[in-house]
Amino acid sequence: MRISELSRRSGVPNATIKYYLREGLLPPGRATAATQAEYDETHLRRLRLIRALTGVRGLSVAAAKQVLDAMAEHRSDPHEVLGIAFGIRPADTGAPDTADDDRTVEAHPEAAALVDAMGWSVSAGNPARQIIDRTLETLRSLDIDYDWQALLPYAELAERTARHDLDRIETITDPLEKAERAVLLTFLLEPALMALRRLAQENESTARHGGDGPAPAARPGPPKGLGA
Repeated sequence: MRISELSRRSGVPNATIKYYLREGLLPPGRATAATQAEYDETHLRRLRLIRALTGVRGLSVAAAKQVLDAMAEHRSDPHEVLGIAFGIRPADTGAPDTADDDRTVEAHPEAAALVDAMGWSVSAGNPARQIIDRTLETLRSLDIDYDWQALLPYAELAERTARHDLDRIETITDPLEKAERAVLLTFLLEPALMALRRLAQENESTARHGGDGPAPAARPGPPKGLGA
């Protein structure tokens, strides 16, 4: 397809596509003339992934390029590709520093205890470890007695959610398409998952404490002087 068709199908303006080509995010098309090239479905999938990384995950163009390069290096390993897409794996090609991994686990002991209790195989550098420990520290600073064991029921729910997430993309064979779908489902669904929790909390409160739910809004009456 010509660049105009690529733009139409991807929803990315011509000028932006040319910018991605110059910056190396998008590989060049097959040259058909001195100033013309043809593009294929691979370019379309890559453009969609670029949009997911920059528009949904909020990465800069430079960071998105680093992620795409790392995915290309590990394209035969879906576990690595998904880890990079989720932001769990660093987008670099160097060998892991196991000493740093050990220090990371020691720095976040409550997350480590939770991971061990669940029997999860989780990388030491997963940024969620830090979030868990910091959240628990904040709760305790507000005199709320909360530790990692209180998170176990939530962890069990999260495990079921993760299984459902991966089931949704299991049949996709193209690494770029799988990564794009993973980014979209993870980052776009997070607000909806939080909204579901709020709905469920209201429902549970109604079931426990009674009430008929919110009263319907009153219908506005006719303006004064115009009533029947």
